[in-house]
Amino acid sequence: MNPAGEGPLHLDAVSVLNAKTTLVQLLGRAGIHPGDAEELIGLVSAGAVAVAAAEVAGGAEDAPAAKGEPYTSGWLDGAHTVTEALGGIAERMLRDAVGADTPGDPLDARPPAGRMELERAKVAVLPLYLSFAAESDLDPDVSEPVLTAVLGTMSTRQRTGYAGRLTAFAAEHRARLERMYGQYGPGSPIAIHGRYSLLHSPTSVAVLERLLTEPAALREEWDAAELPPAWLEGLTTAWGEPQ
Repeated sequence: MNPAGEGPLHLDAVSVLNAKTTLVQLLGRAGIHPGDAEELIGLVSAGAVAVAAAEVAGGAEDAPAAKGEPYTSGWLDGAHTVTEALGGIAERMLRDAVGADTPGDPLDARPPAGRMELERAKVAVLPLYLSFAAESDLDPDVSEPVLTAVLGTMSTRQRTGYAGRLTAFAAEHRARLERMYGQYGPGSPIAIHGRYSLLHSPTSVAVLERLLTEPAALREEWDAAELPPAWLEGLTTAWGEPQ
């Protein structure tokens, strides 16, 4: 009981809907389509439930040992049941957020990238790129077709967790990426135009990750988008330079 004499704070369904509707309306005033706003809110909500499931799973081993084996066993069984239930709820919310109403489709399909998927990818790549290189003068209009090709190599499910995947890739290869951008990126002797142009774009981090994990699919999407083959060649060459 808190000092005001009230119990724990729990939002009821009506209050949650009120907050969601308020946010959708506020984003609408900023020019965000209601469907796009609903998708973003849905992803955040699904992620919150998934995090809660992980926290329950992580605390499953904290059963009070002094209460004996039967109690510990019941504790673990209960935690497992709750974790499974929360995981199922998170999966359902994720499907609702991206419009996957039937199991198996389209979370594992590769439809054309939607507007919000592109926007989320842009938000993901920029801070990573700026951790390796300074901003450049390369036309930012190249970002959308390049990221469209990158996202085309992934299923809807993979796109929902793409920011995390990209961050992990950058962390794993940080030293090599720093050297590569130092040699070929903004501020280096390499001109902004030519085969190394893509290293002057934030999208280069995303393209490189795909080149190393899904090269055939990336080249297929790249050709379909009619993007310059020299950009891929330059990025491949820069990455392959002795480190």
